[in-house]
Amino acid sequence: MSFDCEIVGKIGSMALINHEINELDYNTFSRIGKYLSPGCVWISSGAVEIGKIDYYKRNNCAIVPEDDIAKSLYASQGQCILIENYRHFIKPEYSVRQILLEHNHFNDENKREYIKKLLLRSIEQKAIPIINYNDSVSNYEIMKMELNRIRNKNESAVECIDNDETASQISVLLKSKYLLIMTSADGLLKNPDDPSSLIERVEGKDAYELTENINGLFHHCNGTSRKGSNGMLAKLQYIKEPVKNGTIVIIGSPKYTIPDLIKGTVRRTVISVR
Repeated sequence: MSFDCEIVGKIGSMALINHEINELDYNTFSRIGKYLSPGCVWISSGAVEIGKIDYYKRNNCAIVPEDDIAKSLYASQGQCILIENYRHFIKPEYSVRQILLEHNHFNDENKREYIKKLLLRSIEQKAIPIINYNDSVSNYEIMKMELNRIRNKNESAVECIDNDETASQISVLLKSKYLLIMTSADGLLKNPDDPSSLIERVEGKDAYELTENINGLFHHCNGTSRKGSNGMLAKLQYIKEPVKNGTIVIIGSPKYTIPDLIKGTVRRTVISVR
């Protein structure tokens, strides 16, 4: 089976912050950046949270009121720091390219095709695309109206409320060999409160059986599971499309390196056709 891209990976914002000191976790940036290479497309959350931290350090207060404009201001401040840190830790011989996307890029075939060409050309040129949702200019109410217009035409709509969905969409777009999702746990747990209950492998003889087995995992997903909350249930919903392409989905912790998660030398969950 041929793939256009080796790895599409994603990390959430909370994994990029050292919460004990309310500062960026430079060790995580280092572990990721060191192993990003041509053929990798990286989706990174974190701009809003990093922007908040930076703004507070410089002003000793938060932005008031904390509305949509405040979120956009935090995001635009945090984006600079996010990309600066990836650039610092990615090997200097590789270019780094920031790409900010919105839901409308995935709900229009011409825009989807343009993004695909942009990403494939970047890979050919040994550049590392770093993708994030464009919170700097995004407004939730406007987004809802635009999505409703699409649904009123009886069409399915890609929301990209969180970057789990964005990563899955990019994986489908590029037909990546791997979709790597970094999360706070070592993978999918039978019991969210028991780290030893890791589900190491989910398989099926074909995409249809694999999808059925993914559906069978939903009862393990307690707690935050709505779209936009980065819950495990939402992750499982989003990965159904990539596995139809033969993509191997790996869910694991950012405390491990990308090669170790791909090779399976550390704890992780692998979801794939046999």
